[in-house]
Amino acid sequence: MLENLQKYNVVLASASPRRKELLQRLGLPFKVRTLLGIDETYPPTLAPSEIAELISRKKADGYRLSMLPDDLIICADTIVCFEGKVLGKPRSVEEAKGMLHSLSGHSHDVFTGVTVFSAEKSVSFTAASSVKFAQLSEEEIDFYVDNYLPLDKAGAYGIQDWIGIAAVESITGSYFNVVGLPMQRLYRALKEF
Repeated sequence: MLENLQKYNVVLASASPRRKELLQRLGLPFKVRTLLGIDETYPPTLAPSEIAELISRKKADGYRLSMLPDDLIICADTIVCFEGKVLGKPRSVEEAKGMLHSLSGHSHDVFTGVTVFSAEKSVSFTAASSVKFAQLSEEEIDFYVDNYLPLDKAGAYGIQDWIGIAAVESITGSYFNVVGLPMQRLYRALKEF
């Protein structure tokens, strides 16, 4: 599959082990390349549904300077939004617990923006999913924060972790989008590239 990409060196521009695993499952040979210091700010007036795609395009701009002529680079950014507020990666255990308390018993949105580009072409899109959490006890939140890695995940949780099994009542949209890379949309974009 994806024979149209054989002329490219496919690069995943992400340090996320979850994105790496998902792309490996697609059966596409690729390399991982990461850059530090990419500006991930956005205008405060931007709608949450537009933020992740904007940041994926900013990441793409950062990688353009070092790309090789036959590179095809995949950049992505995922945000969690609850009641109009963006929940990024928590900076502390206390902030992670606060985020999980907010999400407990409620629905929230997850947006992943993706930019796929080569020297000749660039395609960007956003995938959206809605996730409904069951009510979580203090003990469950403490258990998750103490035993998993909530500080490296938007919204302080990874759906593929224990909390996804114990707390997620329903998902509308792509599960893989919530993990961090909307695979069906990405596959379609790569197929049409």
